[in-house]
Amino acid sequence: MCSKIRLLWVCAGTPAAEDAAVLAALEGVDVDVFPDIGPALSRLRSSGADAVLVTLPIPGWTAEEALEEMRRTSPSVPVLIREDNGAFDRAVRLARMGAQYYFGEPLCAADVARRIEAAAEERRSADLVSLGEAIGREPWRRWLVGESRAVGSVIETIRLVGPRRSTVLITGETGTGKEMAARALHLASPRAHLPMVTVNCSALPEHLLEAELFGHVKGAFTGAIQSRIGRFEQADGSTLFLDEIGDMPLELQAKLLRVLQEREFQRLGSSETVRVDVRVAAASNNDLPEKVQRGQFREDLYYRINVVPIEMPPLRERLGDVPLLVLHFIEKICRLENIPAKQVGGETLERLSSYSWPGNVRQLENAVEMAVALSGQRPVLYPSDFPLPSPVRGKPSRYESAPSITVPDHGLDFDEVVGRFERSILDQAMRKSGGNKKLAADLLRLKRTTLSAKLRSTSGKLCREERIAACP
Repeated sequence: MCSKIRLLWVCAGTPAAEDAAVLAALEGVDVDVFPDIGPALSRLRSSGADAVLVTLPIPGWTAEEALEEMRRTSPSVPVLIREDNGAFDRAVRLARMGAQYYFGEPLCAADVARRIEAAAEERRSADLVSLGEAIGREPWRRWLVGESRAVGSVIETIRLVGPRRSTVLITGETGTGKEMAARALHLASPRAHLPMVTVNCSALPEHLLEAELFGHVKGAFTGAIQSRIGRFEQADGSTLFLDEIGDMPLELQAKLLRVLQEREFQRLGSSETVRVDVRVAAASNNDLPEKVQRGQFREDLYYRINVVPIEMPPLRERLGDVPLLVLHFIEKICRLENIPAKQVGGETLERLSSYSWPGNVRQLENAVEMAVALSGQRPVLYPSDFPLPSPVRGKPSRYESAPSITVPDHGLDFDEVVGRFERSILDQAMRKSGGNKKLAADLLRLKRTTLSAKLRSTSGKLCREERIAACP
């Protein structure tokens, strides 16, 4: 089931004869060559790699700067640096900074290729061992597959908040795995010995949803032929997962708010107060702050459930996790079907990793299940087993909406509108880069100095506009 090694090679200018020889010696390795550090960092963030080779000199970069950015972007990927006539103290300094190997003197192409392949294989083995150890220590980790920074942030949040009682709001597009995050949260808590209870708030009409949540006594409404406890009572001592909470009717939202605050409720048709100890995790693919503004969701309830927010990233923002997810789904599906595990080649994984997956992880799992079913007795899955549809063009979500500006009859302030749109782009890049201006500049294809100037400029403009708007 192993795929081909993926190497990112940063080599400015025309490769020297020695580089061409190394490239020829790397048989069985998928090599992507980049002329600069910036594009290589973007690929490393989006698709990952098994190893990175940097051939110096790279204009505008020192070996130390290049290594630092590569390590910050993907700490587990080995970085090898090649520089003719390098100094010994430089090799020592780079090794201490985390370089896997420093080629400071000419070596034969076969030796260089062997070291690259060995570093990549060592990294793969270490990943498998560390993942297995992590799952052994934290069984809930098996619900969250991926090594990207975005998934790592979700894992760290669940690790911290899992043992607590805090209410958690999980947001994200449809198919990103919000319920998987809720299950991981439950299993990371002291309540894991009891089953998690799930309610889909959009699947039932209001009167039935209220009875589903709080239970009812016999005769409470037409059809209530016997008493029944609700989901809150079932989840006493455990976790209650409220999926699609943004679709809950307003009147029922008020009752839910009281339960979350007081930890008590009354069954429908009863005056008896029932007290419960329930940890609530809620999920929504709606923009809840926008629904609050429209009066469709209670503001006090929003703040009550949004104690700890977790946002599940769309798959297009963590394409480097696609190979791991594919292998995970193949193993899962083949085990359920009681058939030998299928294999998948590097070309297939590369194709799947380049698709945008508008349906996110759920769409990927369905695609793998279809490929396994249609491959019959064949032990290997090929690219042709994954006919990928064109993305459906529907109403864009808040996560991928394109700007749409309508000029009103009375006109608009062009500079103000463009300035706010520019600031929105800059803010997104800064969030994605974790506040690192150099990485944010790479994302926007800007120089770092240009990005800094734009941040200062747009901040100043917005402050002036806000002061003007505040004047009577």
